[in-house]
Amino acid sequence: MMSGILDNIKCGDCMEGERRNSIAAVIAGTLFFSGWWIIIDIAAMGPEHFNNAYYLCGVFSTIAFFMINVISNAQLRGDAYTEGCMGPRGARLWLFVGFVMGFASLIASGWILFGSYVVPRTLGFAFANIF
Repeated sequence: MMSGILDNIKCGDCMEGERRNSIAAVIAGTLFFSGWWIIIDIAAMGPEHFNNAYYLCGVFSTIAFFMINVISNAQLRGDAYTEGCMGPRGARLWLFVGFVMGFASLIASGWILFGSYVVPRTLGFAFANIF
């Protein structure tokens, strides 16, 4: 059995089985809502503050969020009522593609953060302190 953040929380039957996945999905949805709220707030300031290409990280991470949360544990184990077109193998492939998209979006977001905001300012401060 895999361990996770929610393993140490004890509240009776509320953290067992599918309910645990529902709670984790609500927490993840809240974080995604907060992220999109901040992006929309920055975009309202105008295009000079936020490049339009930066939206792609948020779009792909949102698609990955839905891809990951659509799959249940029963579908991964093969205990679901319907097999679907590929059964548990297709569910695992779908989940894998969702994780790849999510991590790729996270890496691209870090690349944008350091490439556009951290490194240029750091070099500018370094040169200002030299002279």
